[in-house]
Amino acid sequence: MARAARRAGLVGAVIGAAAAGVAAGVAAERALVRRGREVGDPYELERLGDQPFDESLTVSTGDGIDLYVEIVDPADGVDLEPFAGPIDAPEPTLVFAHGFCLDMGTFYFQRQYLTRRGDLRMVFYDQPGHGRSSKVTQGEYTLEGLAHALYQVLGDTVPDGPIILVGHSMGGMTIMALAERYPELFGDRVAGAVLISTSAGRLEATRIGLPEIVGRFARPLLPVVNGATRVTSSVVDRARRASSDLAWLLTRRYGFGTARPSHALVSFVERMNSRTSTETVARYLRTLYTHARYPALDALRTIPVLVICGERDQITPLALSAEICRRLPDAELVTVPNSGHVVLLEHGAEVNEALARFLAKVYP
Repeated sequence: MARAARRAGLVGAVIGAAAAGVAAGVAAERALVRRGREVGDPYELERLGDQPFDESLTVSTGDGIDLYVEIVDPADGVDLEPFAGPIDAPEPTLVFAHGFCLDMGTFYFQRQYLTRRGDLRMVFYDQPGHGRSSKVTQGEYTLEGLAHALYQVLGDTVPDGPIILVGHSMGGMTIMALAERYPELFGDRVAGAVLISTSAGRLEATRIGLPEIVGRFARPLLPVVNGATRVTSSVVDRARRASSDLAWLLTRRYGFGTARPSHALVSFVERMNSRTSTETVARYLRTLYTHARYPALDALRTIPVLVICGERDQITPLALSAEICRRLPDAELVTVPNSGHVVLLEHGAEVNEALARFLAKVYP
């Protein structure tokens, strides 16, 4: 235990030194950020975050994790003909799975758009250890566990009828893990999938949504996950709280592709990042760095698939989305110019247009 504590202390010291070096290099940029915060942007008056819902509930995974879920029902009196499908076929339910260090708020603009349309039922949930869902108390998170969590959400919220899965980043990996573990669902219950800014292969060379400091030192953190996570977490969490401007700059740099993205949107993403404890980050590291689900894509060959990626995504680069489409030749790839990893927020309108076209194709 003493050795683990010393190792954790060393890792914390290294991270602290890295933070100091990066902070020194962006001091001038911080000043620009502060001035930029005083300049209005298109979303400064947008109430980013919580949105109306018709029902909220808690779904238990059976292994001690409680998932927070929100459901939005179709509006009364709305013509459902665009998604009628075969005669007497039920309308699909869209189920959204968010990415690492984020929460269901990532789909803010898609939820807003589809709620205004009012013709589809939607299910949103916070992944284990994120948002308002509970955390594991020991061990690590696994993609198999995330697949089981999604399976439980589907069982409790969509007991019948077709499902369209929408996953961003780690949410896309969750969908692939679901396909690997429950392939019988695809083509039967799951009628389509939308994969946004994600990958089906090992991501050792990428940051998977981690801030630069944590991403750079992820490998040294792995050996102390089980033995000294709390020590490491407290060190890094204090550093994160003390470096809010730095965290904001890193979020802008690695999450967005536009030269001058909306300050409000960057702040929204950074708040989601900061609410994810470093203990949760540490417990996810191994499973994300060893993610390899190319064989699971076979189950997706039976359904329509839409792949969306920002042209300037530095976290899950466009080549990873192109590789998914190479293995799924019938999938559609939509590339969004001047956009980064959070393309669904940065260019919400373009993502919504692609989603609308896809839904019309799945249910003509």
